[in-house]
Amino acid sequence: MITVSTDKTKLDIPFIQHFLKDIYWAAPRTTEEVLTTIEASVCFGIYLNDKQIGFARVITDYVVFGYVMDVFITEEQRGKGYSSVLIEHMMNEPSLKNLKVWRLATTDAHFLYQKFEFTALEHPEKMMEKKIK
Repeated sequence: MITVSTDKTKLDIPFIQHFLKDIYWAAPRTTEEVLTTIEASVCFGIYLNDKQIGFARVITDYVVFGYVMDVFITEEQRGKGYSSVLIEHMMNEPSLKNLKVWRLATTDAHFLYQKFEFTALEHPEKMMEKKIK
């Protein structure tokens, strides 16, 4: 049975940190950094028979903006539709229902997010960033 929960006490922190440490967008976050990101986000754990198989989080102000981050499903559970289940739960989360804009960055999962009406930025020339080295 698949379940999705926003209960942070159910999250398997070592599982999340272990997965993120080898992923291009998150490496090399420490356990302390992972805990900080979890504290500062709305988090979603996805569970198969009560065992965590994936994770996602949203950084938000609960009114204007939500930024989707750290979405993953374990390798052995991919291709079964669980990513879509996870994203659908995020998009329907009552605490996020008033968001005006959702954003994310991906290099390889456009097909997944397009199913949920994500598109390329309408005005990418307006976006800026500052990276700390």
